[in-house]
Parts: sequence; C-alpha cells; structure tokens
Amino acid sequence: MARVLSCIQPTGAVHLGNYLGALREWVKGQHTNDVFHGIVDLHALTITETPGVLGANSLDLGAMLFAVGLDPDVATIFVQSHVVEHSVLGWIMECTVSYGELSRMTQFKDKAAKREADFVSAGLFTYPALQAADILLYDANEVPVGADQHQHIEITRDIAIRFNHRFGDTFVIPKAVTPAEGARVMDLQEPTNKMSKSATSDAGCVYLLDEPAAIVKKFKRAVTDSDSEVFYDRDKKPGVSNLLDILSAATGVKPADLATRYSQYGPLKADTGEAVVEMVRPIQERYAELMADRGELQRLLRKGADKARTVASATLDRAKNAIGFLPY
Repeated sequence: MARVLSCIQPTGAVHLGNYLGALREWVKGQHTNDVFHGIVDLHALTITETPGVLGANSLDLGAMLFAVGLDPDVATIFVQSHVVEHSVLGWIMECTVSYGELSRMTQFKDKAAKREADFVSAGLFTYPALQAADILLYDANEVPVGADQHQHIEITRDIAIRFNHRFGDTFVIPKAVTPAEGARVMDLQEPTNKMSKSATSDAGCVYLLDEPAAIVKKFKRAVTDSDSEVFYDRDKKPGVSNLLDILSAATGVKPADLATRYSQYGPLKADTGEAVVEMVRPIQERYAELMADRGELQRLLRKGADKARTVASATLDRAKNAIGFLPY
C-alpha cells in the first residue's frame, strides 16, 4: 500500500469540477492507499489579506471533504497549520534549496507577472520549500499532480536528495504520479475552458452548495451550439460533450451511449441539471449536518491533525538528528 499525499488550498467554494475531477477520486483512493489530505492554509496566506477569512474557509473545506465521503477513520484529513512540523521543516527546506532553483520556478514567474501591479508575497517565491516539507514530512511515495505541478515535485526530489547526501539517508524520495482520471468538467458558458471559480462569471460554474434551482438554471442556460444535433465529440461539440460528460459522471452511463437518447438540447440540459442535483443532495445534507455541529467538525479535524503529527514529528526528529541540532 503506497503512502499518497494530496493537498488543497482553502481559497473558495468547491465546485463540480473539483469534485468530479479530483475529490471523488480521493474518496475512491482512500480504500487502496494510505492517504493524507492536507488543507494547506499556510500556502493560502500568499493571497490572504482579510482577517477571519482563512479559518472560516478551512473549516468550510474540512466539512466539504468529509461530506463528499472521506472517512476520518480511514484517511488522514488535517489542517496544515495544526501540524507545526510543517513550518519547522519548511525553514530547513528553504536552507536546502538554492535561490537559483526557486528563481526558475515557472509558477512563481507566472503568478508574479499577473500581480506585478500589486503586492507580491515572498511566500510565492519560497512556496516550493514549504511544499517540499508538506510532502517529505509524511514519507509520501506518490504525489498525484497535474502537468502544471510536476516542476514542484521535481524540486522536492532535488531538495530531498541533496539533504540525504549532506546529512545521511533521511527522506523518502517521492514521485509524481498521474492522478486517477476523473471527469473533465468544463465551464458551462465557455466549454473550451475548465470550470473554475476564477472565471469572469459564476454562470458557468456549478458549486456543490448551490441551491437545486440554481443548479438547474445554470444547466438550462449552458452554451451548446447553433444546430440541434446531439453527439459526443469534444472538438466539434464542446458544449454538448461537456453536458454528456457530466451526465455520464452522475449516472455511470458512457457519454456516447447517452447521446443516442437525445435529439434536442433542452431535454439533455434538463436531465443533466437534475442528475447533478441528485448527485450533490447527500453531500449538501452531510455538509449541513457537520456545519451545524462545529464542535464535532473540529474534533474530526483535530483527530486528523493528531494522526498527521504522529508521522510528521517522527520525520522532523529524524531530520533534526541527521543535521545535529542540540537535543531539547
């Protein structure tokens, strides 16, 4: 059984693309691997400027992770700042990575360029060092990442190898793996773009906590194209194919097979909207239960943090002993 780490930032509401593309696969994966899922609030500090938001978002995301089906008795779900070892090992990683390596990270360049007229946090620059600590603390064998994150895993491997060379064999060298393929969910208004909470309009983004009527309305207004023929082809029919993909994810029927059942867009849109409403209904109900009992929710997150700290503290002690820190 592999040790697998996947983390998520508490930076906004969870949408359908997050769920079908990643979180539903996390739920499946908890039964085949030893999984750790961190709510990485320290990373979110790079874009947090308003007091009180970060804690609320972290609690909200914790409730959502449990609501979609992650089991606190099986998976280790924790808030990053609750495990102090992240910050300590993060500094050690900053001292193990070079300025030149950090300077070459394309994500920093891209994000800094987008914010060049605004405040650019130094945390965006040193982000990979803390991310390396996140991974190495848990002796993770595998880190499922998309193509845009491979560079971060490579620098983590480089840091770990350098540390092991300098101070002795200490860290497991992780590898990036292609995550299990969930449904690829596109924006309902711009079906050539992935569904995203950073889109210019919420009309194309379906959130897991949207009211049923709002979900149905968004699907009824989904962009298709000028003719009325229904068939599955991502290139020729991106809007229709997106609806078929979503309906397939909700029903378990293949998109091409679903296409044969429809001769008009209206019924396809309506059925997809209703199917999504039914799919998210138990998630919304469980989320509401958890948020109504904040004490229980925080207990579950503390339970995860305690499990995480058991592993993280042992790894940090190993690293400090390898370096030769003065024992406490």
